[in-house]
Amino acid sequence: MPILNRAAEMQEEVAGWRRHLHANPELNFDVVETAAFVADKLKSFGCDEVATGIGRTGVVGVIRGRLGEGAAIGLRADMDALPIAETTGRPYASRNPGKMHACGHDGHTAMLLGAAKYLAETRNFAGSVAVIFQPAEEGGGGGNEMVKDGMMERFGIARVFGMHNMPGLPVGQFAIRPGPIMAATAEFTITVGGRGGHAAMPQATIDPIVIASQLVGALQTIASRSTDPVEALVVSVTKFHAGDAYNVIPEKAVLAGTVRTLKKDVAAKAEERMRALCAGLAASFGAAIELDFDANYPVTFNHERETAFAADVAAAVAGEAQVHRAIQPLMGGEDFSYMLEARPGAFIFVGNGDSAGLHHPAYDFNDEAIAHGMSYWVKLAETELAP
Repeated sequence: MPILNRAAEMQEEVAGWRRHLHANPELNFDVVETAAFVADKLKSFGCDEVATGIGRTGVVGVIRGRLGEGAAIGLRADMDALPIAETTGRPYASRNPGKMHACGHDGHTAMLLGAAKYLAETRNFAGSVAVIFQPAEEGGGGGNEMVKDGMMERFGIARVFGMHNMPGLPVGQFAIRPGPIMAATAEFTITVGGRGGHAAMPQATIDPIVIASQLVGALQTIASRSTDPVEALVVSVTKFHAGDAYNVIPEKAVLAGTVRTLKKDVAAKAEERMRALCAGLAASFGAAIELDFDANYPVTFNHERETAFAADVAAAVAGEAQVHRAIQPLMGGEDFSYMLEARPGAFIFVGNGDSAGLHHPAYDFNDEAIAHGMSYWVKLAETELAP
């Protein structure tokens, strides 16, 4: 099955929805207007059930097939934006200063709405499709909140599938892999407490800036010297705050950053080494160093059967040559991981073409990808739920 004719016909309409969402971005769980827009569309399509407030501000629409009873599957899109000032200059650019859809969640939501409209019109399947619109993917753990809210049980979801755009992958292509496809994430904050004083008399101080600077370099040895080179591990310091005067050595310095890995034992080892390095440098300099390590999203792990199925569906839409079945894992995090821990499923990437990268102020979702994503969702639902 190539791109659905109906999906191609709907592209401009769906692109209009996408651009409306792009112009009105909302953050984290505060996606009130976005969720209302989604719920209104689902009701207008004639969904059999539209539930709001799932996982605080999530929305689920249920579409029952006309070909008899059967299982239920979940198709998920994320709704939230990022705290970034947009620089695209598009006519539909963000109207909310300091907020923008820099990760394509506007496109994900629009494509799934388009698929929902098609499926509600045709209902050419048995069982039911739950279209899931999730808040707070960008660090808020909205996927986890929806799972904890009993979404899987309430709607009888047996398998769950997700999709994300990928800049650099040509429009019309898909990419996937079984097993770990995106990394587990953790955030850390390290507070170095020293003894402040006059910058001209450093001998009377315990300089937290010097200690923290050594710690930045030492943390890089966790990946390079404490971890098997064939394992994937990222330790990145992304914040360094200390002092506010030219002639004063401050009392403290604060570092913060992220740890990314594809295995729980590697993450545990990284935390262990971080604590050892902090303790060692504290003892060496006579400082007090505190580490706050917060494990965040788990590994996004694609189940083997569902991954092969999703790849076959993508090949039916785009052609086998346009489907990459064994891409390298990405070290970004994704809270669809919580849904994949709750139910078997798979997460796939759809090409966004030669665009700016994700989380970049010049990024924009490519509307040419809409028909490809819609066709994938429809083919997946109709094939998985064939009587």
